[in-house]
Amino acid sequence: MTMSFPVTKAGPRPALSAALAGCLAMMLFAGPVRADDKVLAKVNGSEIRQSDVALAVEELGPSLAQMDPATKDENVLAFLIDMKIVAKAAEDKKVQDADDFKKRLAFTRNRLLMDSLLASEGKAATTDEAMKKVYEEASKQISGEQEVRARHILVETEDEAKGIVEELKKGADFAELAKKKSKDPGASDGGDLGFFTKEQMVPEFSAAAFALEPGKISDPVKSQFGWHIIKVEEKRNRKAPDFEQVKAQIETYVTRKAQADYVAKLRESAKIERMDQAANTPAPAAGAPAAASDAAKDPKAAPAKK
Repeated sequence: MTMSFPVTKAGPRPALSAALAGCLAMMLFAGPVRADDKVLAKVNGSEIRQSDVALAVEELGPSLAQMDPATKDENVLAFLIDMKIVAKAAEDKKVQDADDFKKRLAFTRNRLLMDSLLASEGKAATTDEAMKKVYEEASKQISGEQEVRARHILVETEDEAKGIVEELKKGADFAELAKKKSKDPGASDGGDLGFFTKEQMVPEFSAAAFALEPGKISDPVKSQFGWHIIKVEEKRNRKAPDFEQVKAQIETYVTRKAQADYVAKLRESAKIERMDQAANTPAPAAGAPAAASDAAKDPKAAPAKK
């Protein structure tokens, strides 16, 4: 019999760990058997149902991504059959009585319980009302902030930069010169940086760019990256993206914040004793989620700081 042990979401792991996690998940979250939850196989009288395959597919994750549905289901079913056989052999050898196994079992059980409860808390918090409130608050911070769209040419020396400025004064095309002479990775796009705010660029660059009027070209500007010649194409007041554009990001933020708040609340009522720390040393706070305003930022990646 050939045994297959697919890679889990967290990477490869031994068969026993995979079997353990799978079994625990089935015990904790299987729930009542549905009428359409048909039996696909029996191993020494123990049933494997369609819901078991679905749960294993979720657990094994990326390792199954390249398989077509029929192949995936067949491989997962074969894996579950092998898992039951090996798990029974492990029981016969009293693997479950080992201290290491008991510790791993307790850890995995606690992790599954935690993940299940936090998932429930996160789901309950992601109401339309809560997400719209986060969106509106973040939008207020974004709307009205000025941003510019600019091109630049980046060279090593001031003399090179001055020479390029002279060529531009004589009528040379900025985008074409950027393609030929700029050492910036965006040179192939004619030096186009897209729209950016002051905070998204290094101070010297931002100061020069935001001082220019559209269509104007700067004198050479020095930064830590070299010498820049900047051309501002357009200025505008920044607008928040539509709600639907950032809904997924907001949902993630609301979920994580609800989970972090829930853990913090439980910490307040828990008696926590740190034996590895001196008395009166405060315990670390629960991790805080990202700032709310990040959820409503433009989903496109911000231009890299130059």
